Amino acid sequence: MKITLERSKCIGCGSCVAVCDRYFEMGDDNLSKIKGGQMAGENMELETADVGCAKEAAEVCPVQTIKIQ
Repeated sequence: MKITLERSKCIGCGSCVAVCDRYFEMGDDNLSKIKGGQMAGENMELETADVGCAKEAAEVCPVQTIKIQ
């Protein structure tokens, strides 16, 4: 599975970090980033076998920048 974060749409509210600090952290620019993720254009992506709490992070994101595929 893949976790994708559209960083250009992130508003830096930190809700993803609050519910899923396993995969998300705040960057130096005060926007969310995926721990261990790689940039793919303007998106950050991480391939993982277990998305775990990232699903909840996607649900609580107020601007829907997180996608689970």
